[in-house]
Amino acid sequence: MKSQKEGGLMTNHSSRNAVIQTFKAVKKRQQIEKIGYFIASFVLVLVVWEVGRATHLVNPKLFPSFAAVCKAFVQFLKDGTLIAHMYASFVRVLIGFSLGIVAAVILGFLIGWFRVIRLIVDPLVSFFRALPPIALIPLMIIFFGIGETSKIIVLTYASFFPALVVIYQALIGLEPIYGRAAQTLGVNNWEMFHKIILPQLYPHIITACRVSLGVCWATLVAAELIAAQKGIGAMMVEAQNFFQMAPLVLGVLLIGAISLVMDSIVRAIERRATAWQEKRA
Repeated sequence: MKSQKEGGLMTNHSSRNAVIQTFKAVKKRQQIEKIGYFIASFVLVLVVWEVGRATHLVNPKLFPSFAAVCKAFVQFLKDGTLIAHMYASFVRVLIGFSLGIVAAVILGFLIGWFRVIRLIVDPLVSFFRALPPIALIPLMIIFFGIGETSKIIVLTYASFFPALVVIYQALIGLEPIYGRAAQTLGVNNWEMFHKIILPQLYPHIITACRVSLGVCWATLVAAELIAAQKGIGAMMVEAQNFFQMAPLVLGVLLIGAISLVMDSIVRAIERRATAWQEKRA
């Protein structure tokens, strides 16, 4: 009898190990597949780039080759200017993005939770979020000068409104049945917020961060037009003034690459914060 039980336990243990190994193999295959598609997408862009130049779909004199852009990258990297430009832009985006997200989360909760505040503020949000951040540049120069403050305000404005709309619309759209069930069980307001509402909002907050981050990087060049000496946008403007196409295209690629890295970090945080949520691969 004892040997039968031990045999059954060993069988269950072996079955569990087999399931775990199969699951790990599937996950590894999915990761390899994602990496393969990731590389293939950029290889496709590179092929279209070079084919377009070779067939004169774009003027080769106006649009540099990938080799020329790589040469400019190495040159700027050696003399140290590239690191300085990237650091200046990264700090500006990080500060503007952080301020915009914090303000959007706070105001988004207030608008979504309190109906009176929503009725008062919602028309103003609809009005101001339609204004492009570039339109603020002349006002920022007049009010705050050409220093860092004006650039940070433009980037904060750019990241604030997309995140605000996502957050408070998500809060309004939450299923009320969970809150009613919690009230029936006698939870207090803090427990309601911490254990019921906030976990449901995590995915939407992460989405708001991703959207705002993209808008913030898209606004970067406009923000750095405000007499910036350092930054990727300033590097691009200088390249434009001297008709240096390779550094100009390099700036575009750098903005996309840094934005991609930061977006990947946000997505990694999302996977950890919402590991409980079932998602499509």
